[in-house]
Amino acid sequence: MTGFQASGGKRLSSPKKVVNRLISSLRAPVEHDFASLKTFGILAKVRLHPRHATELVRTLVVLTHHQVAR
Repeated sequence: MTGFQASGGKRLSSPKKVVNRLISSLRAPVEHDFASLKTFGILAKVRLHPRHATELVRTLVVLTHHQVAR
């Protein structure tokens, strides 16, 4: 999901700015998790069925959140 963009030299309205902030607040944790997974190099080595890879990624995200929360 992407936010609104200003076009034609016009500024975004206040409600559209609020929507953009909400979208980015939802996307930020997910992007952070994928950055962590890329740092570990785990996703480059995965040779599993997509269903099992999804379970692996979900598990790693939970563990990453647990590690950060400590």
